[in-house]
Amino acid sequence: MYYVVESDKTFEQASNDLDAAVKNNGFGVLHVHDLGETLRSKGFDFTEQCRVFEVCNPGQASKVLATDMRLNMALPCRISVYTEQGKTKIGLIKPAEMLATLSLDPALTQIAGEVEAKTIQMVEEAK
Repeated sequence: MYYVVESDKTFEQASNDLDAAVKNNGFGVLHVHDLGETLRSKGFDFTEQCRVFEVCNPGQASKVLATDMRLNMALPCRISVYTEQGKTKIGLIKPAEMLATLSLDPALTQIAGEVEAKTIQMVEEAK
């Protein structure tokens, strides 16, 4: 269900490259959650880095919501750049597998497959 790659890049460079890859593939970055910074600002001793990019393709999102409005809870897609034991990683939960647990609608299966292919491409471009 997870797609995770290891990168030789620094956390910052991988984050910047993911941002560019998202935009180059017709998606937008809606928000970036810096979970590492948030945890540290709340007094937690969190040594790793972790940014969660909320990404969306409005056309695909509108198709999903037109089919089943409840799926708004699964949107937008999230791609994370994080460190783990000194290594930079980029990953996501595969949209096709995730949506398959929420709906059996064939139209959604196709959309999720298309989104999954694009988000994996973004990860590969950023790594």
